[in-house]
Amino acid sequence: MKGILLAGGAGTRLHPMTLAASKQMLPVYDKPMVYYPLSTLMLAGIRDILVISTPEDLPQFRRLLGDGGRFGVRFAYAEQKRPEGIAQAFLIGHDWIAGEACALALGDNLIHGDNLSALLRAAAARPQGATVFAYQVRDPERYGVVSFDAAGHVADIVEKPAAPQSNWAVTGLYFYDPTVSDLARTIRPSGRGELEITDLNRLYLEAGTLAVERLSRGCAWLDAGTPDSLLQAATFVQTIQSRTGMLVGCPEEVAFRMGYIDADMLRSHARQLGKTDLGRVLSELAEGGQE
Repeated sequence: MKGILLAGGAGTRLHPMTLAASKQMLPVYDKPMVYYPLSTLMLAGIRDILVISTPEDLPQFRRLLGDGGRFGVRFAYAEQKRPEGIAQAFLIGHDWIAGEACALALGDNLIHGDNLSALLRAAAARPQGATVFAYQVRDPERYGVVSFDAAGHVADIVEKPAAPQSNWAVTGLYFYDPTVSDLARTIRPSGRGELEITDLNRLYLEAGTLAVERLSRGCAWLDAGTPDSLLQAATFVQTIQSRTGMLVGCPEEVAFRMGYIDADMLRSHARQLGKTDLGRVLSELAEGGQE
């Protein structure tokens, strides 16, 4: 399976910060925002990743991420000249996807929790259909919302409904089978003028092949797209890391634990980070100091 990391858009909800830098380059505690969804894709076992961003911001991502060798993965890059909806990513990446299964992660989403890697790997291993993840929120009208029937089966999925039928929001992480690129080409712009990811998901729902994994209380999903949510995400990461000593959203750590890089490479990365706490933890991990 391949993966797309969508890191485009103007980030207007974070102006004036995003007048100077891409939203996905802003720090979430001790790491760039884009590291968190990147780590999620890597936890799913995905090593071929297409980074999509604006023509202005793409050089920043090339500078930060390089060819992927640092993390034991392979990066390709593509421009999103105009933000015309999340599903546009599959049109931009159509040739790169080349008829393979593909996951999509939004560049401003952070997911962390127990047994997350197993959930991600199961979604990536599904031979047919699509898998999305749902999370209970207090303001579902801001998101794509999935509702369920009395038997717990998916009943409907609606983009930003005025009267939500449930409080289960669809997170910014999606797994699709090899038909995704062709299906994305059949979608027409919504009233907002965007190619809605919800419309793509609805095609799978209508075909009876949409799976929805409801994230439990042991998981946290944060959308760091506003000043308040950016601060909340940073506080969450700081709290987890300082209290447990475990890292959140660190692709070097994920690469090592997944066997993508060895201890020598991890030591090298730790040295490059100098005397930061992040560098110290990675150095301890390379020396076998953490389980």
